[in-house]
Amino acid sequence: MSNARGSEVSGGGIGSSVSPRAQVLKDEALDAQPVVRRARGNGQTRLKGLAVPVALLLLLEIAVRVGWVQSYQMPAPSEISTTLTDLADGALWKHIGASLTRVLSGFVIGAGLALVFAAWVGLSREAEAYLEPTFAGLRSIPSLAWVPLLLLWLGIGETSKIVLIAIGAFFPVYLNGVAAIRNIDRKLVEVGQIFRFSQRQMIVHMFLPAALPGLFTGLRSGLSLAWMFLVAAELIAATKGLGYLLSDGRETSRPDIVLAAIIVLAVLGKLTDGVLAMLERRFLAWRDTFKG
Repeated sequence: MSNARGSEVSGGGIGSSVSPRAQVLKDEALDAQPVVRRARGNGQTRLKGLAVPVALLLLLEIAVRVGWVQSYQMPAPSEISTTLTDLADGALWKHIGASLTRVLSGFVIGAGLALVFAAWVGLSREAEAYLEPTFAGLRSIPSLAWVPLLLLWLGIGETSKIVLIAIGAFFPVYLNGVAAIRNIDRKLVEVGQIFRFSQRQMIVHMFLPAALPGLFTGLRSGLSLAWMFLVAAELIAATKGLGYLLSDGRETSRPDIVLAAIIVLAVLGKLTDGVLAMLERRFLAWRDTFKG
């Protein structure tokens, strides 16, 4: 009898061969497996993303060293790396800070206005009738066509550059915002009406969650165009910034400086887009979508 009771106590009960503590540890290990697999998958995805750039850099290095490409036209990646190191010891951070400030300021202004107008036009057919033809015409104007007018109106200071960037960020956010609102499932609206939601409740609980995927797509597109419009803004009457660095490299016949500035622009664009992508994953974690 004592042996039987001892086996029951040590085994956690009749017919059990695993202690409660061991069972808890086993359950925690099983719960942690998806997290570990997800982290490993993310690491592999990042490595795969580096495969194409690294391969291109190696091919370019070989092509320049062998003589297939002239170094005065396309410097070797090793030479560009040296130029980046020299610039980092000098004024590179000043140029990055100026460009980043302009892009973020212009993007916040342009995207903020775009979201307001998108909500207005998306929710009101009357507003669409008044505003959509004007926005469609303005949308087709090239970025460089705005430069002379902004210089005449606002001068060569920071305001004209930020306004140009805001114009670039406005239209992608506006278009995707209107489309996101108009593509909301009509059944969601009917459900809200059945539960007698107020207008505020409809917007918060129905419209906003359903439109968020399209809004994030517009924000990421607008941020990309903000970086493109930055170069147009800084190529004219700028004394600092990555666009100025591009212009300086062209005027001094230094393709290594031009390519170094392009690489920095690409890295900054990727990093800022990664921030929006992270926010998108966090706010849209509830979606059950196809993962590929």
